[in-house]
Amino acid sequence: MAAQSKIKASELVEPGDDDAVALAKRHLVQPWPYAGSVGKEARALIAEGDGIYITDASGKRLIDGPAGMWCINVGHRREELAKVMYDQAMALSYNTPWYTMNAPSAELARRIADAAPGDLSHTFFTTGGSSAVETALRFMQFYNNVRGRPEKKLILSRGGAYHGSTYLSASLNGRPRDRDWMDGADELVVKLSSPDPFRRPKGMSIAVFTDFLVDQFRDTIAGVGADRIGAFVGEPVQASGGVIVPPDGYLKRIRDICRENDILYVSDEVVTGFGRLGHIFASGDVFGIEPDMITFAKGVTSGYFPLGGVIISERLLEELRRSNHPDALFGHGLTYTSHPIGCAVALKNLDLLEERVLQHTREIAPYFQARLKTLEELPLVGEVRGVGLMACVECVADRDSKDPLQLDKDVGKRIDAHCHELGLLVRPLINMCVMSPPLIISREQVDDMVAILREGISRTMDDLRKEGVWQG
Repeated sequence: MAAQSKIKASELVEPGDDDAVALAKRHLVQPWPYAGSVGKEARALIAEGDGIYITDASGKRLIDGPAGMWCINVGHRREELAKVMYDQAMALSYNTPWYTMNAPSAELARRIADAAPGDLSHTFFTTGGSSAVETALRFMQFYNNVRGRPEKKLILSRGGAYHGSTYLSASLNGRPRDRDWMDGADELVVKLSSPDPFRRPKGMSIAVFTDFLVDQFRDTIAGVGADRIGAFVGEPVQASGGVIVPPDGYLKRIRDICRENDILYVSDEVVTGFGRLGHIFASGDVFGIEPDMITFAKGVTSGYFPLGGVIISERLLEELRRSNHPDALFGHGLTYTSHPIGCAVALKNLDLLEERVLQHTREIAPYFQARLKTLEELPLVGEVRGVGLMACVECVADRDSKDPLQLDKDVGKRIDAHCHELGLLVRPLINMCVMSPPLIISREQVDDMVAILREGISRTMDDLRKEGVWQG
């Protein structure tokens, strides 16, 4: 006999009910919890979404500044996507990828190949970004094993990077707080400097800083040995690291060095892919590089269904097919690889992006960046940076030292709290606020977002002055 639920029918709650908060505190473990509150925490309850807006449990309407988590690219409540989910579920809800396949995954793989740069022509579908990066790394290991190079497994990553939450993908993360209390495969990863121009040494030009990054990359390979390094993994724009836009030409130079040393270049486009920078993929169209693999997730379905993947170069697959080990097994797969519903949603999402959303993003991005840049008028703001429809407002104690307000690590949360009250949800990251709204945002809505953010920062400045934490 099946176990009976401990919750009676009368206790079931609808979104927005106060009981949901109590239930969360009793039963729900949130992501990224602190030990002191793990399993007893409730977060802001969101009841519904529509376009660029979400509504919280109190009925307050908010601009969805982070687009969920960089993902609600075509906006909330798109009936076209909801209908596709229903239709596909009624036709085929699931099939095992071990010995069967479905048509939506094959069609989606073709359309992704058409949009990808260079010879990236085959896709392995996963459940999200972490599993996409994990798959790329496991493929690199398999590739080198088959080619008789079992020692060529080290991975180059960078400070400020975020690549996932699985054991191997999280080992690449370059934000200190991500790893303070967590284990990782440190013996497999070599960390390099973040390509953050704002944090370059005082007095150093951008050109010299770029040369420093490239020289460090080349010197690291020489010191470690190219015969031991299997891959470099990098986001075109470091998203969760604070929207770090690399200096011009940096990525091309790194790609060239990887090619010279037979190191696979993995471009992590979990955030930048599927429209965030106005193109399906940013690697080629924005930064002019042809990686060996591209990982993606989030915007591929606009967050309507969990899906991710890694696109692999035809050259790599051909080398495997020509190897002396045709029976070597890539022993990797997921229960939900090539999920028919996810792939069907992604196909319709691609239709929406290509019909108008990508063009709109390219048109509105300069206005979005220019309006946010005006926030540098506020003394608490050290820099506003970004590209496409992703941006970061970084707060500092003073612009000369660029001190990231170590006296108060909750500046971002303070700003978010004020903005929430005013009608905007932001993504707080210690001393930073990240903005990446749905790609369908209008000029008027950009104006509303910036006005609220300006007021939220102003109120935070007043708070810090009153508390004696900041004298700016």
